[in-house]
Amino acid sequence: MNNSNLNNVDLSQDSNSIITPSKEAYDPAYDPLKDKNPGHGKEYAPTYWVGTAGEPPADDGPIICDTDADVVIIGSGFTGLTTAIHLAERYGIKATILEANRVSWGCSTRNGGQAQCASGRLKRSQWIERWGLETALKMHRECVDGMQTFKDLIKDIDCEPQPGGHLYIAHRAKVMGGLEKEAKLLRDTFDYDAQILDAQTVKRQFVDDQEAFGAMHEPEGIGIHPGKLAFGYINKARALGVKIHPASPVLGWETRKGVHYLKTPGGTVKASSVAVCTGGYTSPNLHKETKNRLLPVLSNSMVTRPLTVQELETCNFKTHQVLTDTRILRHYYRLLPDNRIQIGTRSAITGKNAPKKKYEDMLRSDLTRKFPSLAGIQVDYSWWGWVDVSHDMMPRIYQPNPNESIFYAMGYGGNGVMYSAQAGKRLAQWIAGEGHSLDLPIFQSKLPFPNIREMIESESFAPFRRLGQTFLYRWYSLKDEVL
Repeated sequence: MNNSNLNNVDLSQDSNSIITPSKEAYDPAYDPLKDKNPGHGKEYAPTYWVGTAGEPPADDGPIICDTDADVVIIGSGFTGLTTAIHLAERYGIKATILEANRVSWGCSTRNGGQAQCASGRLKRSQWIERWGLETALKMHRECVDGMQTFKDLIKDIDCEPQPGGHLYIAHRAKVMGGLEKEAKLLRDTFDYDAQILDAQTVKRQFVDDQEAFGAMHEPEGIGIHPGKLAFGYINKARALGVKIHPASPVLGWETRKGVHYLKTPGGTVKASSVAVCTGGYTSPNLHKETKNRLLPVLSNSMVTRPLTVQELETCNFKTHQVLTDTRILRHYYRLLPDNRIQIGTRSAITGKNAPKKKYEDMLRSDLTRKFPSLAGIQVDYSWWGWVDVSHDMMPRIYQPNPNESIFYAMGYGGNGVMYSAQAGKRLAQWIAGEGHSLDLPIFQSKLPFPNIREMIESESFAPFRRLGQTFLYRWYSLKDEVL
């Protein structure tokens, strides 16, 4: 072994003889559009999920020398882990996972823990407009199958599941007509039992959200503890023979004669196939097939102290179902098993601005609008993270070049808790050579560029994307609150 390869590696070993990397401090201002390197062994964001999930499971330590692998998965979040699990269980393929920082460091330990029957940001009616009824029906069946995939994966993981469905709460009276139309479409066309509830029913039987003008109730929806789910996936994957290497960012990638050479700080990994599962934390330098294919968007989240019995009664919290409102810049929220409230919404535009207290204050104000009695409540956890939004609002699970054994799954737009499990299953099919049987649009095309392709492909365009996002947020806010 060449000791010159042991960059930033602590050779102390735990009881499982696992080499643990030295840890870099968490960087609250990390920005995937500006930072060329996602980090090297960085600590977790200070989320409620990491703080209450217990000790992270053992892993296989960082890469410390040149090595070979059949399949390499880049990214150890929900998608990377479920892909590895499906590869091992269904095809007998034992993948090697490379992670830049701590295992499940990105989206998977920073989200809201809402598993909904959705993929991407579009509604069923929008699927029909884009692809026609026949394809929309197939897309719906894919989501329903995805919910079952997710349920099967988590049934032996103690991730604090809170079933019961999803309550999509109308934040203004004017949106009720659209909800009623969508619910009727779901029932009559998709055989999906979505029901409309009036404001009094929502406030009396579910939760006294002061912004509620009614709601659409979907039968499928499960709240989970993302940290415990991620750690459960890690244990499940390693029990199947998957190798997971943290503190091993891919700093260089060459493909020669169909073989991939992935350079990490500790050595080069030679692989026959590579799957990219890096979501909103995809480095612009990782590979040409993923460069500028996503718009990473910040989401801010916080968790209060546990509510008292009196506070629960004042808010009339009678449900632990997952809740979202109908804003374009939507809020996602719910009552956790320990009677805390978790709430999240959009945050700053850039990583540099993300730590500013005004974004937490904005979210506190949003919580108070919904539940005035909670004004000034202590917030025990506050964090933010990057969401992988595709430019057409739908994910892709795809092999972008049939001549190269490179695959990716990303672009969930905030619906990755559930759909990552299904995406992992579909990505495993691609890697195992069965992907060509997948006939839905999200399996048959690349993640798209925005319209002005030549500008997007330029390094200098990132600030313009952010400028456009700023104007979009202002427009969305006007539509949500005024127009």
